[in-house]
Amino acid sequence: MITLKSKAEIEEMRKAGRIVAAFHQAIAGMIRPGVTTFDIESFAVRFLKENGAKAYTIGYNGYPYATCASVNDVIAHGFPNREPLKEGDIVTIDIVAEADGWVGDSAWSYAVGEVSEEARKLMRVAKECLDLGIEKAVVGNRIGDVMHAVQTHAERNGFSVVRDLLGHGVGREMHEEPNYPHVGTPGKGFRLKEGMVLTIEPMINAGKASMTVDADGWTARTADGSLSAQYEHTIAITADGPIILTAQ
Repeated sequence: MITLKSKAEIEEMRKAGRIVAAFHQAIAGMIRPGVTTFDIESFAVRFLKENGAKAYTIGYNGYPYATCASVNDVIAHGFPNREPLKEGDIVTIDIVAEADGWVGDSAWSYAVGEVSEEARKLMRVAKECLDLGIEKAVVGNRIGDVMHAVQTHAERNGFSVVRDLLGHGVGREMHEEPNYPHVGTPGKGFRLKEGMVLTIEPMINAGKASMTVDADGWTARTADGSLSAQYEHTIAITADGPIILTAQ
């Protein structure tokens, strides 16, 4: 069942969203060649505690970290590690904060030093896909309208959209109903209603959309070894348009 949030509850969710946004702003200056994703993980644990939040994902279905760190061909759910990032890498950092019983969820892709033209284009288009999806996230539209905008923009630029990992509702829990892929047909799917709080989080691959999962049971990679990028916001559907709760 989809749980609609009141205006007061959406206001209460802003704290978690602000903390997630501030975290991403903070690590943007950290990410450079030589830094490890475990450095970012350690910073995340301290940052959340200092800001009155906790890491929702630690222990979630056995996941051991506060962040997901996905480098190059890793689409999502990569484990932080002590391998230094290299010039030309791209890394997606995903974090979920819980504050005052509410959750904020946002992922962002970062360039490590100077990256290739392909990587720059992939990151730019992935961010544009997020923005175009948010523009369509208005009361009365259907989820297919939102995701059609995402899908067509990615494919028009020669990229593909991951089908196997889904967007979701957000509230007291990280994953609430509904769940949905980031591809769609206009006029299809559930209708957006005031009070829904959702993620829009397109995962865009430079190659094909198919993926594999490592033996750790979490790390999702592009099946063809191509680069992947992702940008994610938690948004609230309101009568006045979408509110980005994790806006940086």
